[in-house]
Amino acid sequence: MPDAEDVRRIALSLPDTTEKVAWSMPTFRVAGKMFATLPEDETSIAVRCPKEERDELALAEPEKFWIAGHEAQFAWVRVRLAALEDEGELRDILADSWRQAAPPRLLEAHPRLGLPPVDACAGQIPRP
Repeated sequence: MPDAEDVRRIALSLPDTTEKVAWSMPTFRVAGKMFATLPEDETSIAVRCPKEERDELALAEPEKFWIAGHEAQFAWVRVRLAALEDEGELRDILADSWRQAAPPRLLEAHPRLGLPPVDACAGQIPRP
């Protein structure tokens, strides 16, 4: 089962990523734009996910994904670390969130970065 140190290590391995404490918790940013947070109990992460897809995820896999009340109006989903199959799944989820926040120059420089065989956020074939 992945833990908070795995989250930190994987997130910081992504290009141009920094860690910054905000709201008394670690946040991970690409080119200054937040793509993941590690809430205070460090048993889950919050990542970017389009609203339509995150609603489907929360319904399909409630043991793994849920929407925090204060994040409901934003395109974020929570992920329970204990429910992840392995570190590879964590890497796919973080890379997908990174891609959503990364500026075009980084996406162009790293076109295949962490591209999972299926979309980690939606469980579908990756978007072109």
